[in-house]
Amino acid sequence: MSSNSEIDTLNAVCREAKVAGKLSGDNLTVLYELFGQRFTKALDAVTEGRVKKYTFKPSSRVVWIVVGRERDYLIMPEAEFCTCDDFYFRVMDRKVHMCYHLLTQKLAQNLGWFVAFEESDDCYNMLMDEWKKATP
Repeated sequence: MSSNSEIDTLNAVCREAKVAGKLSGDNLTVLYELFGQRFTKALDAVTEGRVKKYTFKPSSRVVWIVVGRERDYLIMPEAEFCTCDDFYFRVMDRKVHMCYHLLTQKLAQNLGWFVAFEESDDCYNMLMDEWKKATP
């Protein structure tokens, strides 16, 4: 399956889940068939509340974080970018279209299953420096 149809299917499932407010059994099956273990890990992260959305004020900049096993991962959904090793080694090499952190963020955003934080713009650079660190 090409990455475009993978993303199209994911987007369709997310739209359906957003309207329903949940993932149906059919949705779960489709996503598991499409993403395998990446979906299982993503669903675990979402249901464990490991997705954070930071909104900075007054700029309204938004930063998404997925709390991983090793460290926090910075997600940029519009750019389809993540700071994890899987992104660098498998997504960049086109072995997979997205890491499980990107999948996690997309599911969390569409289902509304994330922890929201508001921070002052004064904290933005300090937090970004922390999130961009390559080591735990």
